[in-house]
Amino acid sequence: MRALLLAAGMGTRLRPITDTIPKCLVPIHGRPLLDYWLENLLSNGIEPILINTHYLAEKVETHVAASAWRSKIDLVFEASLLGTGGTILANRDWFGSEPFLVGHADNLTDFDVAELRTAHANRPAGCLMTMLAFRTDDPRSCGILELDSRGVVMAFHEKVADPPGNLANAAVYILEPSVIDIVAAHSKREIDLSTEVMPELVGRIIAVETNRYHRDIGTPESLRRANSEYKK
Repeated sequence: MRALLLAAGMGTRLRPITDTIPKCLVPIHGRPLLDYWLENLLSNGIEPILINTHYLAEKVETHVAASAWRSKIDLVFEASLLGTGGTILANRDWFGSEPFLVGHADNLTDFDVAELRTAHANRPAGCLMTMLAFRTDDPRSCGILELDSRGVVMAFHEKVADPPGNLANAAVYILEPSVIDIVAAHSKREIDLSTEVMPELVGRIIAVETNRYHRDIGTPESLRRANSEYKK
């Protein structure tokens, strides 16, 4: 199974750290965040991996070139940010005709790759996406999910003031190739998967809750907490 790691963002909330370091390379216990992703995916048979770049792209390129995993990684530069859906659409030929994984490389997670793949293989009929979910300690900052008895997503509550729970979208997905056709139907180059495409997939997404570590490394405080909480 192939994977896309999204690593092009500016990391503005992490400034001044990201003035000189791309967000995907911020250190957790002295190790770049991206390396946690690469180790988890590649050790579980997910390859090759495509990484999109934009901000401080040359630093990501240099890091990958020096990596022991470099032969299993492809890089694609975005001159302008395309959004999650736009990046998927722009690289549809790279994905081919099989299901593929998409992850936001600005999260620190040690999710069970095999569990997510098994859940996708056994998903309910009609589901086109399998989504990793987690219990957040800050529901108002996340996309909160409502599920039916099968674990199928029936509603999204994106960063609302009074969310109905704390089960959140962890921004790790396995997608069927047909999802790219849904993205393409929007007929635009820049498109966000979570806010523009996934609402159309309500009732066709299965959620899998992880009981492992997961945190968005979006602010200096979340970075501090990750370095304190996460066990190497």
